[in-house]
Amino acid sequence: MKDRKLIYRMLEHIEKIMRYVQDTDYKSFENNKMMVEACVFNLSQIGELVNKLSAEFINMHADIPWNKIRGLRNRIIHDYEGINLKLIWEIITADLDKLKKQLIGLIAEKESNG
Repeated sequence: MKDRKLIYRMLEHIEKIMRYVQDTDYKSFENNKMMVEACVFNLSQIGELVNKLSAEFINMHADIPWNKIRGLRNRIIHDYEGINLKLIWEIITADLDKLKKQLIGLIAEKESNG
């Protein structure tokens, strides 16, 4: 139950990021410090939520790159000034939609299994 709530919260952060960057290209993203900060904050929050998932849940869903998500959070928190914006943009544009689909699949799986 706790894990499911955490997944819902991760999805909320993903939705925020997707709304922020909707109709935006990299150049506009890079030049909009408020958007960058908002997206980076939400990415760090997703990583923080991963830290709260149970080990059992993480092991049951090893196809999701939990360690990479957690690692990104650690890089953001411990080296904010050294964040690679191109990497952040790549994560947002290439990886977030896949993660969103995986998380939605977990929720659907939990609901169908009771």
